[in-house]
Amino acid sequence: AALVAVFALCIDRDPGLVRSVLIDKPAPQFTLPAVAGLDVPGFDTAALGGEVTVVNVFASWCIPCRDEHPVLTALKAETGVALFGINQKDAAANATAFLAELGNPYDAVGGDTNGRVSIDWGVYGVPETFVVNPEGVIVFKHVGPLTLASVRDEVIPAIDRARALPD
Repeated sequence: AALVAVFALCIDRDPGLVRSVLIDKPAPQFTLPAVAGLDVPGFDTAALGGEVTVVNVFASWCIPCRDEHPVLTALKAETGVALFGINQKDAAANATAFLAELGNPYDAVGGDTNGRVSIDWGVYGVPETFVVNPEGVIVFKHVGPLTLASVRDEVIPAIDRARALPD
């Protein structure tokens, strides 16, 4: 009965409230190859550091990723932040077609074909978005698709806090 009560209380819980164990920890070490057909490089840990970076985990088969895409494009245009993508469990041709249709706001996109890097980042499902500070430390995580409100209320303040870190 106690177990049923716990499940009943948690059934409407917002997945965005799940705090990542990686917050305030260095980004996981990884190397992902470029997605064939895209004119941007692959993505690895060496690319993180020196500037604030937004990392977005997406896939062409993800309907919420399609909905989120214009918001990512607007975030990039408004903030000028480095935007890197992890393309999760996707065929290169599908990822390329997705970004050809919607536009490619990413500075780099790594193909995580087996999902291993996404697991290392603690990704529950796509889309998920992280803010990484200039020292390569994850300082913010958003679970689910970004909206204009979440960008305004959560992501841009996290970017601003990361940029304000002392040198």
